[in-house]
Amino acid sequence: MNRFNLPDINFLEKDPEKIENDMLSYVETQTGITLSNADPRRKFIQGLVLYVTQERNNLNYALKQNLLAYAEDDFLDHKGEDVSTPRLGASAAVTTMKFIIEENRVDVLTIPKGTRFLVGDNTYFATDETLTVPAGENTIQIAATCTEAGITGNGYLPGEITNLVDPLPWVKEVKNITTSNGGVDIEDDNPYAERIRIAPESFSVAGPEGAYEYWAKTASQDIIDVKVDSPSEGTVDIRILLQDGKLPSEEMIDKVLEICSDKKIRPLTDHVTVNIPEVVNYNVDVQYWISKSKSSVLTSIQQKIQQAFQDYLIWQKSKLGRDVDLSELIARLKEAGAYRVSVNSTMYIQVEKYQVAHEDSTALRFGGLVDE
Repeated sequence: MNRFNLPDINFLEKDPEKIENDMLSYVETQTGITLSNADPRRKFIQGLVLYVTQERNNLNYALKQNLLAYAEDDFLDHKGEDVSTPRLGASAAVTTMKFIIEENRVDVLTIPKGTRFLVGDNTYFATDETLTVPAGENTIQIAATCTEAGITGNGYLPGEITNLVDPLPWVKEVKNITTSNGGVDIEDDNPYAERIRIAPESFSVAGPEGAYEYWAKTASQDIIDVKVDSPSEGTVDIRILLQDGKLPSEEMIDKVLEICSDKKIRPLTDHVTVNIPEVVNYNVDVQYWISKSKSSVLTSIQQKIQQAFQDYLIWQKSKLGRDVDLSELIARLKEAGAYRVSVNSTMYIQVEKYQVAHEDSTALRFGGLVDE
């Protein structure tokens, strides 16, 4: 796998036929003896070719692991260590819980850190801190984190987390008031390699665009794109986008803001803000036809076209500032097997670098079979 659209390289010749020719040529040059096809010495050399080929493949792979474009797994971790950029570990989902307390309470209520809530069959959230609620206060909000790292705790809508596992006096009701989010697995190789690539930007303390981008991405491996702008003197506007084009939650925005506002990162005169990207809505109305010559595999082609359509929608919203150009969709549908494609919506919409395009309404219709 080659990242960053660089030319592919190989350090060693790996073609068995060429290796065999090189080995035979060397032996014949050194001995002056031409080995016939039936010569046992030639058969012995041919038997070594497989071993040499395997070893060259192994060595070629090992040499490529010294290059960021190819490094993976533990090799990539070592590349990150060179620029003080460790791989991001798994993080747990977070949400904000609301406690509704009896109005006739006369005692101070203490909500201990680690107070648990159950949602689903076996997913727990726990409060992040100990909170003391004075008498007379009937509602309180407190941050809570899933007890299991990874994506398990993501996606619980407001009001879905309501089961208080550790009973507390005076508490009538608990519920989450934000959608749980931010849970991610350990950072994948490709986004990690991209952070390593831009890591030298972070060495500057003068507040360059690349430095803010680097530090913003350290907040979570769920962040796939960052754009930095300065709309006015001394003001830094950071926009972040999450996997699959999802918009960041308030918790994620606060986390990025905390990192990028650190006095060791932010120049003294910069006022840093982190905001949700502006959404540019677009419509997609597409009709496609398939050649009659492919009617025997019609169902398979339709499935591929449907998948290509969904992949395009995710691709379109997975990068800030990516213009809507439906010629990309046409190319993808034709590659998937469509013979002809007709688009009945605006073909091109310009998107600014702080914006992201999201589909509003979509339609993908099969027009039938046609002659080529």
